Amino acid sequence: MSQQLDTGFDPKVEGRDVIVTTVDAAIDWVRKNSCWPMPMGLACCAIELMAAGASRFDIARFGAEVMRFSPRQSDLMIVAGTCVYKMAGVVKRVWDQMPNPKWCIAMGACASTGGMYRSYAVVQGVDHFLPVDVYISGCPPRPEALLEGLMAIQRKIAHEKAFVNMKTGDGPGISAPISGPIIVRGEYAPKLTR
Repeated sequence: MSQQLDTGFDPKVEGRDVIVTTVDAAIDWVRKNSCWPMPMGLACCAIELMAAGASRFDIARFGAEVMRFSPRQSDLMIVAGTCVYKMAGVVKRVWDQMPNPKWCIAMGACASTGGMYRSYAVVQGVDHFLPVDVYISGCPPRPEALLEGLMAIQRKIAHEKAFVNMKTGDGPGISAPISGPIIVRGEYAPKLTR
């Protein structure tokens, strides 16, 4: 007796370009690989943010080379540098103008915790008025750390339930619970041995 085993391989279809996936996976793949950052360069960390777009580090490898200076065309805000209370309202207004879903990176010690500035004028971390997804430490953090933070955001986006949230109108949801924010250490640099 010869039994036919169903393996899922069809030689009639195998030669053609066919992709089988879920709607959630396709939407998450598109969102993950096309983050459009809104650079909020408030202080010296903005120089490292600019360096990440240069040819040596090349943020374009991760689909984030389209730096949009219009909040209505951005979905990732990178707050780089010291934020004072005068600027906090402006940063919050720009955040509110960004369409959902949106994500935030606090780049540098000053954006994450206020840094060395313990004064009445400096906000002690942008998480007082923004929902931060990734914290990047360092003063200033290296461009490699920003790229690692961008990859952490991409991993977070890949786990969202995009299609369900589009139907319900809720914000970005996560299929598996993520415990707290993601912290990237930014003080490292490649060791040169000669």
